[in-house]
Parts: sequence; structure tokens; C-alpha cells
Amino acid sequence: MLFNNRRILTLILFMISSAYAQRTPTISHITQEQIRDIGSQVDLDCSVHYAQDFPVVWVKYDRVKTIDSMPISSNANLIIKDSRFSLRYDDATATYTLSIKDIQENDAGWYQCQVLLSISNKITAEVELQVRRPPIISDNSTRSVVASEMESVQMECYAGGFPPPKISWRRENNAILPTGGSIYRGNILKIAAVHKGDRGTYYCVAENGVGKGARRNINLEVEFAPVITVPRPRLSQALQYDMDLECHVEAYPPPAITWLKDELQLSNNQHYRISHFATADEFTDTTLRVITIEKRQFGMFTCTAQNKLGSAEGHVELTESIIPVCPPACGQVRYGGAAAISPSEMTIAVLLGAYIVNVFRRIVNSRY
Repeated sequence: MLFNNRRILTLILFMISSAYAQRTPTISHITQEQIRDIGSQVDLDCSVHYAQDFPVVWVKYDRVKTIDSMPISSNANLIIKDSRFSLRYDDATATYTLSIKDIQENDAGWYQCQVLLSISNKITAEVELQVRRPPIISDNSTRSVVASEMESVQMECYAGGFPPPKISWRRENNAILPTGGSIYRGNILKIAAVHKGDRGTYYCVAENGVGKGARRNINLEVEFAPVITVPRPRLSQALQYDMDLECHVEAYPPPAITWLKDELQLSNNQHYRISHFATADEFTDTTLRVITIEKRQFGMFTCTAQNKLGSAEGHVELTESIIPVCPPACGQVRYGGAAAISPSEMTIAVLLGAYIVNVFRRIVNSRY
């Protein structure tokens, strides 16, 4: 008899414990990860069982900073005052649905469904909402680079957005990259030994299929020693006329440019006029005008350019000719203080005189 009573008591305790276990709240379903565009809508479902006597809440939280979690709803009631959020409860399925419309970028994050059993005990399930965002190039990306020739160069480009953007590199006018080809893919563009021909504008392009992508212009400046080219190394001009001597200088940083004659540095005066014209940061055209040439001014002239990386020089020889060269000998010239007409006017006068003489001869011949 005692044995039977023990069996009955054990069976009752088992049934009670089973009933209690069946009534422990559970979360049977949570929406899987959601990816949405800005301005769209999303529904987040949380299905619970045996939670009639317990609070069920939706919370947005930061996985890194859990203390920054933000309660959104409690049971079927919203806590936050935001017209974009709404909550509905389906009694048949015991499902709490959190709806967000007109999704904004800051809506992205983790949403957690919680059943609060006690102050220190809760049942949870979570879903991540990802919001597609166009690329934005990060501030820690390279903006500009200055390097000396043959140094190694590294340009970096990083971008935020969702999906994670892909980075590619291009050059202005689709020029060939130092790495080869017109496009390089990756966050870091490395040039082992930079040359002056590598200078210019590089484009860092971030794309993820959302919007038009983002682009940053990165200027690469390469410092190099001067290089001089002389377009006309030998020139001729007549006495008492002007002549321009030219040198093209390529250098960075911009160099100091001088002109020499017989190892003496020339300056602006009644005999010489020096001018510099920068066509770009690296290019300078320099011109020496020899004014009203005298015998002693014929000979070899030297243009020099120097910066911190080195120096270079070019040579222009000026020789004497009988016939004036125009230009620049196209204006008024003077002989011993007496004014003379310009060569163009002289030419016209000579041609006109020859024409008159020829006409006069024809008239005389026709009479005889």
C-alpha cells in the first residue's frame, strides 16, 4: 500500500512539473535579417508562447554598447513617439509585429524581442535591420601626396556604406596607372618608385550599387630636378634689331631661373629684358630679349634652372645676319639716333618703286 502511494505521489509531482515546464514562456519565431532601402518599410515579427502574464517588449540596441538600448514597445503599446513606428498584435499566433516605414539610415541596427521573466531574467531573440546606404569616402583617406622622384608612394582610400563599397583607382583622362592598366582595385595604391611622369590627379572611386557612388580626387606631386629644352639653339639677327632667346624649363618645386652671357648673370636693363611664364606648376617658359643688338652681344647665352633636387642649363647661340628676322624685328629701329621706318614699310616702298619704274618703261617702249 505504501509503495502504491509513493508511485502516485511521484506521478503527481511529474505532472505538475511537466505542466509548469509547458507554461514557461518561449519565443518560437523571430524575423530573419532584413535589408532595406532608405524610404522603404519593414515588418519585424516576434511570436511568443505562454507569455500572457509577462511583459513582451521590443528594444533597439547596440551590440557594442548594450547600455544604449532603446525600448520601443511594451506588449501591444508603443513607448516611443514616432509616427514612423507602429505595433500590432495577432492573438491567434501570439505575434508582435513592429513596423517601421520611411526607413532612415539611423534605423539600421539590432532589434531585440524580450520576454521579461524577472528583473534579472529574460528570454530574448534578435534580428538585424540593414539599410542600404550610398558610399561616403572616409576622412582617413589620402587627400594629396608630395614625393621626390624614385621614392615609394602609398595612397589609401576607405569608404562607408552598405553593402560595403568596393574601391577602384583611375587617373585623369584614363591615363595608364603606374601599376599598369587604367583601373586598379583595392583600398591601397602603391607605387614602388615614383617618376615625374606619374604626377597628376588620381581618382579614388567607391561603389556599392546604391546611388552614383563617391569619388575623391587625389593630387600626386612629384618633386624632380630641372630639365631644360631649347626649341631654337641657334638664332641669327641683324644689327640694331631685337631677338628673343627661349628655354623651356620643367621642374618641381619651381626653380630659380637665370640667364648668363660670358659667365656673367644678366638682368633687366636697356640691353636685355628677361621674362618668365609659368604654363603649369612644373612648366616654365623663360625668354631673354636682346634689345637693339650690338656686335658685342653676339655669342653664346646660357639659361640655368635650379631647385633643391638639382640644376640644369641650356645654351642658345646668337649669330649675326644681314637680313633682319621678323618677328621680333618688326617695330621701329634707330640708327645713330635717326628714326627709320619699319622693315615692313621699307619693303612696301621698295616694291612700289619697282612697280612705278616698270610701268614707266612700258609707256616709253610703247611710244617707240
